Amino acid sequence: MPALSDGAVALRLPFDGEGVRRWLAARLVRGVEELAGGAYRRTLGLPGGAAVIALELGPGRARAEVRTADPSDHAAALGSCRVLIDADADPAVPGAVLAGDPALAPRVAANPGLRVPGTVDPAETAVRAVLGQHVSLAAARTFAGRLVAACGARPAEPDGALTHLFPGADRIAEADLRCVGVPRARERALRELTSRLADGTLRLDPGGDAAAAREALLAVPGIGPWTAEYIALRALGDRDAFPAGDAGLQRGARALGLPANRAGLGAHAERWRPWRAYAAHHLWTAGA
Repeated sequence: MPALSDGAVALRLPFDGEGVRRWLAARLVRGVEELAGGAYRRTLGLPGGAAVIALELGPGRARAEVRTADPSDHAAALGSCRVLIDADADPAVPGAVLAGDPALAPRVAANPGLRVPGTVDPAETAVRAVLGQHVSLAAARTFAGRLVAACGARPAEPDGALTHLFPGADRIAEADLRCVGVPRARERALRELTSRLADGTLRLDPGGDAAAAREALLAVPGIGPWTAEYIALRALGDRDAFPAGDAGLQRGARALGLPANRAGLGAHAERWRPWRAYAAHHLWTAGA
Protein backbone atom coordinates (compact mmCIF):
# COMPACT_ATOMS: atom_id res chain seq x y z
CA MET A 1 0.00 0.00 0.00
CA PRO A 2 1.92 3.12 -1.18
CA ALA A 3 2.34 6.17 1.04
CA LEU A 4 0.67 8.95 -0.91
CA SER A 5 0.88 11.90 1.43
CA ASP A 6 2.30 13.13 4.69
CA GLY A 7 1.70 16.76 5.42
CA ALA A 8 0.08 19.45 7.49
CA VAL A 9 -3.70 19.76 7.40
CA ALA A 10 -4.95 23.29 6.72
CA LEU A 11 -6.99 24.48 9.71
CA ARG A 12 -8.92 27.43 10.98
CA LEU A 13 -7.28 28.44 14.24
CA PRO A 14 -7.48 28.06 17.14
CA PHE A 15 -7.68 24.27 17.03
CA ASP A 16 -7.93 21.98 20.04
CA GLY A 17 -6.14 19.03 18.50
CA GLU A 18 -5.45 17.45 21.87
CA GLY A 19 -9.17 17.45 22.66
CA VAL A 20 -9.98 15.71 19.38
CA ARG A 21 -7.24 13.13 20.00
CA ARG A 22 -8.58 12.41 23.51
CA TRP A 23 -12.08 11.98 22.12
CA LEU A 24 -10.92 9.53 19.46
CA ALA A 25 -8.60 7.68 21.84
CA ALA A 26 -11.45 7.01 24.27
CA ARG A 27 -13.43 5.24 21.55
CA LEU A 28 -10.84 3.09 19.76
CA VAL A 29 -12.18 -0.12 18.24
CA ARG A 30 -9.71 -2.99 18.21
CA GLY A 31 -8.56 -4.02 14.75
CA VAL A 32 -9.82 -0.83 13.10
CA GLU A 33 -8.25 1.94 15.18
CA GLU A 34 -5.23 2.48 17.38
CA LEU A 35 -3.19 5.19 19.07
CA ALA A 36 0.46 4.60 18.20
CA GLY A 37 3.31 6.96 18.97
CA GLY A 38 0.79 9.62 19.85
CA ALA A 39 -0.91 9.40 16.44
CA TYR A 40 -4.46 8.24 15.82
CA ARG A 41 -4.52 5.58 13.09
CA ARG A 42 -7.36 3.69 11.44
CA THR A 43 -8.41 1.74 8.37
CA LEU A 44 -10.85 2.96 5.75
CA GLY A 45 -12.75 1.07 3.11
CA LEU A 46 -12.60 3.09 -0.12
CA PRO A 47 -13.67 2.29 -3.69
CA GLY A 48 -10.14 1.34 -4.72
CA GLY A 49 -9.51 -0.84 -1.69
CA ALA A 50 -8.35 -0.54 1.89
CA ALA A 51 -6.62 2.60 3.14
CA VAL A 52 -4.94 3.73 6.35
CA ILE A 53 -4.97 7.24 7.75
CA ALA A 54 -2.75 8.51 10.56
CA LEU A 55 -3.36 11.82 12.31
CA GLU A 56 -0.94 13.62 14.59
CA LEU A 57 -2.95 16.18 16.53
CA GLY A 58 -1.84 18.91 18.89
CA PRO A 59 -2.59 22.50 19.88
CA GLY A 60 -3.16 24.44 16.68
CA ARG A 61 -1.85 21.70 14.41
CA ALA A 62 -2.82 18.55 12.58
CA ARG A 63 -0.69 16.37 10.33
CA ALA A 64 -2.08 13.57 8.19
CA GLU A 65 -0.47 10.57 6.57
CA VAL A 66 -2.70 8.85 4.03
CA ARG A 67 -1.94 5.50 2.41
CA THR A 68 -4.29 4.05 -0.18
CA ALA A 69 -4.31 1.03 -2.46
CA ASP A 70 -5.50 3.20 -5.35
CA PRO A 71 -4.15 6.74 -5.90
CA SER A 72 -7.62 7.85 -7.04
CA ASP A 73 -8.81 7.40 -3.43
CA HIS A 74 -6.31 9.95 -2.14
CA ALA A 75 -8.68 12.93 -2.11
CA ALA A 76 -11.46 10.94 -0.42
CA ALA A 77 -9.10 9.76 2.33
CA LEU A 78 -7.90 13.30 2.99
CA GLY A 79 -11.49 14.50 3.01
CA SER A 80 -12.32 11.89 5.63
CA CYS A 81 -9.49 13.22 7.79
CA ARG A 82 -10.87 16.74 7.54
CA VAL A 83 -14.41 15.71 8.47
CA LEU A 84 -13.19 13.54 11.33
CA ILE A 85 -11.35 16.40 13.05
CA ASP A 86 -13.82 19.17 12.09
CA ALA A 87 -10.99 20.93 10.28
CA ASP A 88 -13.16 23.37 8.34
CA ALA A 89 -15.01 24.81 11.33
CA ASP A 90 -14.61 28.47 12.21
CA PRO A 91 -14.58 28.20 16.02
CA ALA A 92 -15.20 31.91 16.49
CA VAL A 93 -18.74 31.61 15.13
CA PRO A 94 -20.17 29.07 17.63
CA GLY A 95 -17.91 30.55 20.30
CA ALA A 96 -19.55 33.97 19.99
CA VAL A 97 -23.00 32.48 20.54
CA LEU A 98 -22.05 30.16 23.39
CA ALA A 99 -20.03 32.81 25.22
CA GLY A 100 -23.26 34.78 25.57
CA ASP A 101 -24.35 32.29 28.24
CA PRO A 102 -22.58 33.03 31.54
CA ALA A 103 -22.56 29.31 32.34
CA LEU A 104 -20.56 28.47 29.21
CA ALA A 105 -18.52 31.64 28.80
CA PRO A 106 -15.60 30.42 30.97
CA ARG A 107 -15.48 27.11 29.04
CA VAL A 108 -15.39 28.94 25.70
CA ALA A 109 -12.67 31.28 26.93
CA ALA A 110 -10.60 28.35 28.19
CA ASN A 111 -10.97 26.36 24.96
CA PRO A 112 -11.73 28.64 22.01
CA GLY A 113 -10.58 26.01 19.51
CA LEU A 114 -12.97 23.23 20.57
CA ARG A 115 -14.07 20.96 17.73
CA VAL A 116 -16.89 18.46 17.17
CA PRO A 117 -15.29 15.25 15.84
CA GLY A 118 -17.15 13.82 12.87
CA THR A 119 -16.99 10.47 11.13
CA VAL A 120 -15.26 8.70 8.27
CA ASP A 121 -18.43 6.67 7.60
CA PRO A 122 -21.97 7.65 8.72
CA ALA A 123 -23.18 4.03 8.66
CA GLU A 124 -20.32 2.94 10.92
CA THR A 125 -21.15 5.71 13.37
CA ALA A 126 -24.81 4.72 13.41
CA VAL A 127 -23.89 1.11 14.16
CA ARG A 128 -21.53 2.17 16.93
CA ALA A 129 -24.23 4.41 18.42
CA VAL A 130 -26.63 1.46 18.67
CA LEU A 131 -23.91 -0.71 20.21
CA GLY A 132 -23.32 2.04 22.77
CA GLN A 133 -26.91 2.31 23.99
CA HIS A 134 -27.18 2.14 27.78
CA VAL A 135 -23.59 0.98 28.30
CA SER A 136 -20.21 2.47 29.16
CA LEU A 137 -17.63 3.53 26.58
CA ALA A 138 -15.55 0.48 27.50
CA ALA A 139 -18.47 -1.88 26.88
CA ALA A 140 -19.32 -0.16 23.58
CA ARG A 141 -15.72 -0.61 22.45
CA THR A 142 -15.83 -4.29 23.40
CA PHE A 143 -19.05 -4.87 21.46
CA ALA A 144 -17.69 -3.04 18.40
CA GLY A 145 -14.46 -5.05 18.54
CA ARG A 146 -16.41 -8.30 18.59
CA LEU A 147 -18.49 -7.14 15.63
CA VAL A 148 -15.35 -6.28 13.69
CA ALA A 149 -13.75 -9.63 14.48
CA ALA A 150 -16.91 -11.47 13.44
CA CYS A 151 -17.65 -9.83 10.11
CA GLY A 152 -15.08 -7.15 9.28
CA ALA A 153 -13.09 -7.74 6.12
CA ARG A 154 -9.32 -8.11 6.34
CA PRO A 155 -7.19 -5.84 4.14
CA ALA A 156 -4.83 -7.57 1.76
CA GLU A 157 -1.96 -5.98 3.70
CA PRO A 158 -2.71 -5.62 7.43
CA ASP A 159 -0.81 -2.77 9.07
CA GLY A 160 0.31 -3.86 12.51
CA ALA A 161 -2.66 -3.70 14.88
CA LEU A 162 -4.89 -2.46 12.04
CA THR A 163 -6.11 -5.84 10.88
CA HIS A 164 -9.70 -5.21 9.77
CA LEU A 165 -12.07 -2.83 8.08
CA PHE A 166 -15.22 -1.89 9.95
CA PRO A 167 -17.96 -4.06 8.40
CA GLY A 168 -20.43 -2.44 6.03
CA ALA A 169 -24.15 -2.42 6.67
CA ASP A 170 -24.78 -5.25 4.21
CA ARG A 171 -22.34 -7.58 5.98
CA ILE A 172 -23.78 -6.79 9.42
CA ALA A 173 -27.36 -7.25 8.26
CA GLU A 174 -26.59 -10.81 7.15
CA ALA A 175 -24.23 -11.81 9.98
CA ASP A 176 -24.85 -13.96 13.03
CA LEU A 177 -24.68 -11.29 15.71
CA ARG A 178 -24.97 -13.49 18.79
CA CYS A 179 -21.22 -13.34 19.35
CA VAL A 180 -21.36 -9.55 19.84
CA GLY A 181 -23.00 -10.06 23.23
CA VAL A 182 -25.59 -7.31 23.17
CA PRO A 183 -29.14 -7.90 24.42
CA ARG A 184 -31.48 -9.48 21.90
CA ALA A 185 -33.52 -6.29 21.53
CA ARG A 186 -30.40 -4.35 20.58
CA GLU A 187 -29.33 -7.12 18.23
CA ARG A 188 -32.69 -6.78 16.47
CA ALA A 189 -32.28 -2.99 16.32
CA LEU A 190 -28.83 -3.40 14.82
CA ARG A 191 -30.06 -5.81 12.19
CA GLU A 192 -33.01 -3.59 11.27
CA LEU A 193 -30.83 -0.49 11.11
CA THR A 194 -28.24 -2.12 8.85
CA SER A 195 -30.89 -3.73 6.64
CA ARG A 196 -32.44 -0.33 5.99
CA LEU A 197 -29.05 1.24 5.37
CA ALA A 198 -28.08 -1.56 2.99
CA ASP A 199 -31.24 -1.35 0.86
CA GLY A 200 -31.34 2.45 0.86
CA THR A 201 -34.54 2.76 2.87
CA LEU A 202 -32.51 4.79 5.36
CA ARG A 203 -29.97 7.31 4.13
CA LEU A 204 -27.46 9.13 6.30
CA ASP A 205 -26.12 11.86 4.07
CA PRO A 206 -23.96 14.49 5.79
CA GLY A 207 -25.31 17.91 4.96
CA GLY A 208 -28.64 16.41 3.83
CA ASP A 209 -32.08 16.72 5.38
CA ALA A 210 -31.30 16.10 9.05
CA ALA A 211 -34.96 16.26 10.09
CA ALA A 212 -35.92 13.57 7.59
CA ALA A 213 -32.98 11.42 8.69
CA ARG A 214 -34.03 11.74 12.33
CA GLU A 215 -37.55 10.71 11.45
CA ALA A 216 -36.27 7.69 9.54
CA LEU A 217 -33.98 6.72 12.41
CA LEU A 218 -36.78 6.96 14.96
CA ALA A 219 -38.86 4.65 12.76
CA VAL A 220 -36.30 1.88 13.34
CA PRO A 221 -37.48 -0.30 16.26
CA GLY A 222 -35.02 0.05 19.12
CA ILE A 223 -33.76 3.51 18.17
CA GLY A 224 -34.94 6.32 20.42
CA PRO A 225 -34.30 10.05 20.71
CA TRP A 226 -30.81 9.76 22.25
CA THR A 227 -29.52 7.49 19.49
CA ALA A 228 -31.10 9.51 16.69
CA GLU A 229 -29.74 12.77 18.06
CA TYR A 230 -26.27 11.36 18.63
CA ILE A 231 -26.17 10.02 15.07
CA ALA A 232 -27.31 13.42 13.79
CA LEU A 233 -24.48 15.09 15.70
CA ARG A 234 -21.72 12.70 14.74
CA ALA A 235 -22.72 11.19 11.39
CA LEU A 236 -24.87 13.87 9.75
CA GLY A 237 -22.71 16.81 10.78
CA ASP A 238 -25.71 18.59 12.31
CA ARG A 239 -24.08 21.28 14.44
CA ASP A 240 -27.34 21.96 16.25
CA ALA A 241 -27.86 18.35 17.36
CA PHE A 242 -28.14 17.96 21.12
CA PRO A 243 -28.87 14.62 22.88
CA ALA A 244 -30.23 16.22 26.05
CA GLY A 245 -30.87 12.84 27.67
CA ASP A 246 -27.19 11.86 27.57
CA ALA A 247 -25.82 11.06 31.02
CA GLY A 248 -22.46 12.68 30.27
CA LEU A 249 -24.12 15.90 29.16
CA GLN A 250 -26.18 15.92 32.31
CA ARG A 251 -23.08 15.45 34.46
CA GLY A 252 -21.46 18.38 32.72
CA ALA A 253 -24.58 20.50 33.14
CA ARG A 254 -24.64 19.73 36.85
CA ALA A 255 -20.98 20.71 37.15
CA LEU A 256 -21.77 24.07 35.55
CA GLY A 257 -24.85 24.73 37.67
CA LEU A 258 -27.29 24.11 34.81
CA PRO A 259 -30.47 22.00 34.86
CA ALA A 260 -29.36 18.39 34.84
CA ASN A 261 -32.50 16.65 33.60
CA ARG A 262 -33.53 16.15 30.00
CA ALA A 263 -36.40 18.63 29.98
CA GLY A 264 -34.60 21.35 31.89
CA LEU A 265 -31.33 21.00 29.99
CA GLY A 266 -33.16 20.88 26.66
CA ALA A 267 -35.00 24.09 27.49
CA HIS A 268 -31.83 25.87 28.57
CA ALA A 269 -30.02 24.69 25.44
CA GLU A 270 -32.42 26.65 23.23
CA ARG A 271 -30.24 29.71 23.78
CA TRP A 272 -27.30 27.86 22.20
CA ARG A 273 -28.95 27.39 18.80
CA PRO A 274 -27.78 26.81 16.11
CA TRP A 275 -24.54 25.54 17.71
CA ARG A 276 -25.77 23.13 20.36
CA ALA A 277 -23.35 20.39 19.21
CA TYR A 278 -20.43 22.59 20.28
CA ALA A 279 -22.18 23.30 23.57
CA ALA A 280 -22.56 19.53 24.01
CA HIS A 281 -18.81 19.07 23.74
CA HIS A 282 -18.18 21.79 26.30
CA LEU A 283 -20.57 19.98 28.63
CA TRP A 284 -19.01 16.57 28.01
CA THR A 285 -15.62 18.07 28.86
CA ALA A 286 -16.99 19.70 32.00
CA GLY A 287 -18.47 16.38 33.15
CA ALA A 288 -15.43 14.23 32.39
